[in-house]
Amino acid sequence: MKQEDTETIVPEMDDDISTPDAPDRETVGRASMTSRAYARLRADIISGVLVPGQKLKIEELRQIYDAGTSPIREALSLLTSDHFVERIDQRGFRVAPVSSKEFDELLKTRCWLEERALRESIANGDSSWEEQVVLAAYRLSRVPRSQVDDHFVANAEWEVRHKHFHVTLISACDSSMLMKFCDQLYDQNIRYRQLSGIQAYPSRDVTAEHGAICDAVLARDADLAAKLLVSHYNSTGDFLKDQLEDA
Repeated sequence: MKQEDTETIVPEMDDDISTPDAPDRETVGRASMTSRAYARLRADIISGVLVPGQKLKIEELRQIYDAGTSPIREALSLLTSDHFVERIDQRGFRVAPVSSKEFDELLKTRCWLEERALRESIANGDSSWEEQVVLAAYRLSRVPRSQVDDHFVANAEWEVRHKHFHVTLISACDSSMLMKFCDQLYDQNIRYRQLSGIQAYPSRDVTAEHGAICDAVLARDADLAAKLLVSHYNSTGDFLKDQLEDA
């Protein structure tokens, strides 16, 4: 029996269909420069290197941060969204100013959100989360806040471990959006705390405060843990508000 000839039909390609082009090197490079400029500017604002109200001139920033005009502008726009920078009537940028009123609002909002996040974490967290809390508290307790004993010199490692401890406390809240808001408020609070300089904790045992919060969390006592956390924040907040009013 003779086999019939078969024809393979290849569908025609629509000329209008095209695959997305990969980002070119220039676009990727600019995005990378923007990210670097954003990170450095943000860190300098939080640490107080760039002071509240300081005008941010594009040309000066280009020299300081070794970046082009476009990455600097894009970084400043991102920082405006983060409320670290303000746009001045479309004529330029400045570091966002600080005030007692703004800090009071920041502190209240932070306490509201983190108390909720902590309660949710205590309700949802498993043994692995408990271990992470204990480890974060221990690592924080092993690092002094000041690099030297006879006068205050900020210890960058303490700051890193301090944030890690507070983030870990609320990390089991099961809400990425809540975590994001808490992270933003934490960094805004750090900016205010940095302004107080050497006098930030003149007569407090902050290590003991952290330990008490950790113990309450491990005991799954949500009411006590929340009370201690809010008290911890308000103790710092009361001092910082006094500093702002005296400025």
